[in-house]
Amino acid sequence: MERGTMRLPERLPLLLLAGEEVLLPGSSLRVGVDSARNLQLVQGRLLRGNSVRSTIIGVVPGPGPSGGGDPDQQLPRLHRIGTAGIAVQIVGSNWPKPHYTLLITGLCRFNILEVVKEKPFPVAKVEQLDHLEEYADGTGELTDLSQEFYKYAVQLVEMLDMSVPVVAKLRQLLDSLPKDTLPDIVASIIRTSANEKLQILDAVGLEERFKKTIPLLVRQIEGLKLLQKTRKSTPSDEKRIVTIRSIRKNNQIPGGQLHFNGLEQEDDDDGDDIVMLEKKIKSTNMPEQAMKVCMKELKRLKKMPQSMPEFALTRNYLELMAELPWNKSTTDQLDLHAARVLLDSDHYAMQKLKRRVLEYLAVRQLKNNLKGPILCFVGPPGVGKTSVGRSIAKTLGREFYRIALGGVCDQSDIRGHRRTYVGSMPGRIVNGLKTVGVSNPVFLLDEIDKLGKSLQGDPAAALLEVLDPEQNHSFTDHYLNVPFDLSQVLFIATANTTATIPPALLDRMELIQVPGYIQEEKMEIAHRHLIPKQLELHGLTSQEIQIQHEATEGIISRYTREAGVRSLERKICAICRAVAVKVAECQHKVTESNCGPVSEKVKESVPEETKEESIDDVTDLALPPEMPIVIDRHALKDILGPPIYEMEVSQRLSQPGVAIGLAWTPLGGEIMFVEASRMEGEGQLTLTGQLGDVMKESAHLAISWLRSNAKKYHLTNAAGSFDLLDNTDIHLHFPAGAVTKDGPSAGVTIVTCLASLFSGHLVRSDVAMTGEITLRGLVLPVGGIKDKVLAAHRAGLKRVILPKRNEKDLEEIPANMREDLDFVTAFCLDEVLNAAFEGGFPAESRHGILDSKL
Repeated sequence: MERGTMRLPERLPLLLLAGEEVLLPGSSLRVGVDSARNLQLVQGRLLRGNSVRSTIIGVVPGPGPSGGGDPDQQLPRLHRIGTAGIAVQIVGSNWPKPHYTLLITGLCRFNILEVVKEKPFPVAKVEQLDHLEEYADGTGELTDLSQEFYKYAVQLVEMLDMSVPVVAKLRQLLDSLPKDTLPDIVASIIRTSANEKLQILDAVGLEERFKKTIPLLVRQIEGLKLLQKTRKSTPSDEKRIVTIRSIRKNNQIPGGQLHFNGLEQEDDDDGDDIVMLEKKIKSTNMPEQAMKVCMKELKRLKKMPQSMPEFALTRNYLELMAELPWNKSTTDQLDLHAARVLLDSDHYAMQKLKRRVLEYLAVRQLKNNLKGPILCFVGPPGVGKTSVGRSIAKTLGREFYRIALGGVCDQSDIRGHRRTYVGSMPGRIVNGLKTVGVSNPVFLLDEIDKLGKSLQGDPAAALLEVLDPEQNHSFTDHYLNVPFDLSQVLFIATANTTATIPPALLDRMELIQVPGYIQEEKMEIAHRHLIPKQLELHGLTSQEIQIQHEATEGIISRYTREAGVRSLERKICAICRAVAVKVAECQHKVTESNCGPVSEKVKESVPEETKEESIDDVTDLALPPEMPIVIDRHALKDILGPPIYEMEVSQRLSQPGVAIGLAWTPLGGEIMFVEASRMEGEGQLTLTGQLGDVMKESAHLAISWLRSNAKKYHLTNAAGSFDLLDNTDIHLHFPAGAVTKDGPSAGVTIVTCLASLFSGHLVRSDVAMTGEITLRGLVLPVGGIKDKVLAAHRAGLKRVILPKRNEKDLEEIPANMREDLDFVTAFCLDEVLNAAFEGGFPAESRHGILDSKL
């Protein structure tokens, strides 16, 4: 197909441009497609086209920023003249929503005769206006205009820097391209407004087109001359009024039509943004190494075409570097008295934790460049670990940022992705710094004991550098690839247990145990914080509801059994909801009886001098007589139902072979019953209750020690033999069989339980115990003493037997609790048995007790 024989189809699908975009014949335009009509055109026509004629589309200046609008809406009024073009490149994706980018080359003008179809995309009957015919030199006004235009175009190009390859290429094209294509091509390169481009598009005649483009060309030349006079800079900078993005090679389209893809005009706004970005980077005072990397990337960005995918990636990287707080920080509020008052008002108890925070403030006041410590609050849920971290930030006057680590199993969440990956982004540490905007915030690493591990790496190992005071001054995120100083960040981690934290990570943190609350502390927390908070959330006042102390005590002892106060708060919330129903019903009755939202009768009864009082004051006079609603022990059963926890300890210890142990769980301390029975058999020991290997070993240790000391304690089997397993099977059971149990601290409880079984003595019903045993009868120390003692106190027990070497842990027990409990510290099992049985062990003859029962 020779030049001049290219003919458009009679019907063309129309692509509606958005905003101020205009495509001229002979030039190229990159178009973003995200509107419904244009998406239908790309998917239904361009991506399925199988011939040249099927890929030719009509490009029409758009009606607005929607670029085609919704297909269900009416088609907007179209511009009469458009440009036929070919989509030479289509890129895009369907995630998270469909979006395409087209590179369209303009061919020729056409006139819209009639729109024959509007849905799913418009199709119009068109008339070809210019036929891509070779321009013939001749005489007359057209020839003069052509020569004048060519002269100005050459002058403009020669004013640019000819050492730039694209400028030299453009100079060659001015001589090789047909003269009738020059006005459209040059107009697409020089700085013109959308309205001026529309006028050129509407200029169907070649003579009219030359007349409209020559003034634009002259204006560009004059502007360049003025710039050269006023700017004193290098020659290359003086000639940079127009930056030519790219010159593409001549393409041979089907039919033999020689075609020039065109030049893309630089977006001035983008150029200004890059200049502003450079200024912003230079004003950050970032370290020399980071500045060097930014300048290198900025230099690459200036030379990079905007159409390249790497352009957006590099720009996002530089914007992040400019937004990071390299040298921005807040000043600590070093007022110890104010900090103490604030901590006491926000949180009740927690004396050890508050003391550590005040110590940090005091040292910070004496030495201002103290590195931020790495604190780890370990304790059961609901005791206020997260809220304490927020209060510490408030105390210091620092920004606060919480990072939830529960379930994180990819190290890139901590260290970020390398920029070579698609969709790369910085890690949570760097992203948090960007969010808070300062280099010394308080970072709360919540649930650090629940980090996962997968094929994407170990995030706990990635935290090693973050949480090492000797290394985090040069923390390197994979996305940044330059060091960032984290030494001034105050890191606070929270965990329910240290068992699942890797030892290397645990070694980098200072552990602060946050135990559960005793009943008195829960009472104070409920009336100081929880009840006022729930009243406000439910729109209630103290004039409408009063929760008595006996009711709060009943909720704590009979409806909740926890270390923290979350369940307590939920029960208070349930009470407030029930009262809110009553209050709303009463207000509705008052409203109906007085025929209005505010009782007119009440208003009339108010003296004239008080008429100006607020409506609320008048409404208060109309409260029903049953207000306030008082919540006592009797109301608890009506609202919360029957008590969940009843004191059953004495009932369960009414037979020999039962003892109470103390266990530690991530949810706090718990009491644990151990039951034993014997029957005729072959000397087997059966253990049930989902026990771990350590607890099974403790049971075997206990039975071995008792067999070796059977004569000393007068322990015999049913046949009267001191060989306790002779023709006897023993079954040990740990109730709550659905809960997995393990650990060595049940050793003393198992010994006591079996001693009760073989002696016939009852273990005291008010005694609980914990401790590890050895084969020689020694009692070794265990952990979680405070949580275990709290559990015993909640259960109403009076005596607690502990290992002798755990005596130091009793200092953490509140004084009022120490007064309520009788602590017995034991060095060996002899002391444990003497404290666990009434009157010591062995007390009276086993046979005498059994005879009296019979």
